[in-house]
Amino acid sequence: MILLKKTTSENQDFQKLTALFDDYLIDIDGDEKDFFAQYNHIYLDNVIVYFENDIAVGCGAFKKYDVETVEIKRMFVHPEHRNKGIANQILNELESWAKEHNFTTSILETSFKLENAIALYKKSGYIITENYGQYANVESSVCMKKILK
Repeated sequence: MILLKKTTSENQDFQKLTALFDDYLIDIDGDEKDFFAQYNHIYLDNVIVYFENDIAVGCGAFKKYDVETVEIKRMFVHPEHRNKGIANQILNELESWAKEHNFTTSILETSFKLENAIALYKKSGYIITENYGQYANVESSVCMKKILK
């Protein structure tokens, strides 16, 4: 049984998954891990947790960036459950939810080392754009943008 649950960052399943994600990112971000952590440990109103047979295996969230734009945050699928289209389902649900709130644009930041994530976002219609906000001068960051239709 598959379930996509809308919740907040206070959800315990979301917190467990993002703790695993944080551990995974330590290897990816290296010396920059503390810089990125300050932007990841925030309260989020718009969280999706993906359940497979009552087990939380994936998550994602968005937060308001500006009047028209959401920023996709905390996209993660447990390594044992990857390559099943879960991340794509989570991303699609987040985008639909954002459109319900009248947002027209979605942005995100990922690491250039996360090639599978970049491929997912490109396949979903995101294009690489100039680094924004706190990521402007971060060489390891890849920022992407999509117009929500």
